Amino acid sequence: MSSTGFKGGVHPGYHKEITATMAVIAMKPPSKMVIPLQQHIGAPCEPLDNIEVGTHVKLGQKIADSSGFVSAPIHATVSGTITEIGLFNHPLGRPVQAITIESDGQDEWDETINPAGDLDDLSSDDIRKLVREAGIVGLGGATFPAHVKLSPPAEKPIDLVIINGAECEPYLTADHRVMLEKPEEIVFGLKAILKALGAEKAVIGIEDNKSDAIRVMEQAISGENNITVARLHTKYPQGAEKMLINVTTGRKVPSGGLPLDIGVVNHNVGTAVAVAEAIREGKPLIERVVTVTGSGVNRPSNLLIRIGTLVSDVLEVCGGLKETTQKLIIGGPMMGLAQPDPDIPVIKGTSGILALTDQDIYIAESSPCIRCAKCIDACPVQLLPTEIAKLAENKLYKKAEKIYALDCFECGCCSYVCPSKIPLTQWIRIAKAEILKAKKK
Repeated sequence: MSSTGFKGGVHPGYHKEITATMAVIAMKPPSKMVIPLQQHIGAPCEPLDNIEVGTHVKLGQKIADSSGFVSAPIHATVSGTITEIGLFNHPLGRPVQAITIESDGQDEWDETINPAGDLDDLSSDDIRKLVREAGIVGLGGATFPAHVKLSPPAEKPIDLVIINGAECEPYLTADHRVMLEKPEEIVFGLKAILKALGAEKAVIGIEDNKSDAIRVMEQAISGENNITVARLHTKYPQGAEKMLINVTTGRKVPSGGLPLDIGVVNHNVGTAVAVAEAIREGKPLIERVVTVTGSGVNRPSNLLIRIGTLVSDVLEVCGGLKETTQKLIIGGPMMGLAQPDPDIPVIKGTSGILALTDQDIYIAESSPCIRCAKCIDACPVQLLPTEIAKLAENKLYKKAEKIYALDCFECGCCSYVCPSKIPLTQWIRIAKAEILKAKKK
């Protein structure tokens, strides 16, 4: 199965060759872990009643939770002693509550962690509960709690599951390696997701710059009549939810709508593996694969990293940063967030750590819009980026909402192609934040 692509998008330099052939290596956890209590979309967690400074915890033990439906619990990622509960810098740019654990070096698992049994014996409700208790969220970067996606309203039945293996963001190869190294786990997790949703068919979407992953996943689904692999033409942002749905099914998510409105649920390949591990091992989401890359890193790598590991510790394992490094980004260059300091923790949504040197960064002053419409051509949602940005700059947020500012998912295509170097994405992000703030009031 192949796809002809979607409207808009761009072809940035992908630079995936730096780490694409590097197998995933498990990083030894450092002595100190800082575990933020907000690592997902939705309600932040609070420490459990038995969790306080001085408490000894075991690996995989639940240490924080929330009563909110759109949330996901947090687990200890080493065994050891809690030394601090308080504010700590977060990759999203603001301090949040975090639990600091001093490792005892034993990695003693919590005794409540056990396999859930045979998938055939589990009900849909059993799977949803297991996924929720394991703290699984979308590992493609959005961090939407996975159990929520597995719980659509009864009036919106799901007939198709799409597993996202596109990994369109430049530099990142974590999902690529997961597909090469854990194809059977992806298929098992996908089967569990299908059962939880009562869906009959699934598609695994992979860009054609990962031909080896396509071949491996096609082998993994041989004999599965209800699962296919879609070979996608390489183009950014192919992995965005709405784009992926459109190119694999021809369906379109309506403005302001969700995939479940058209009978579809999306999950990332890493999320499928996490579901498989939760069922087979009882293992909560305590670690994830992260690509550490860029010309500013001495030893680029794909690492399996415990949640709560400081980025500074990760970089040390990778040989540190070069003296010419100018920018550190969590994520990729298109949608990632630049960081002022590496003393921030790896969280569930950390797909990449990217270090760029002065040779990679082009800084130019913005100039007035020349009305070339390149941003409109590049926008995969077919918005008017310059108009929304202009309204945001003039604080006309209600007008920005009327021309669908909230449909923007901040892919950065408009800023990438703008010859005037206008920070369009940043202005639209401001508009969206102000619109949502007004709605909350």
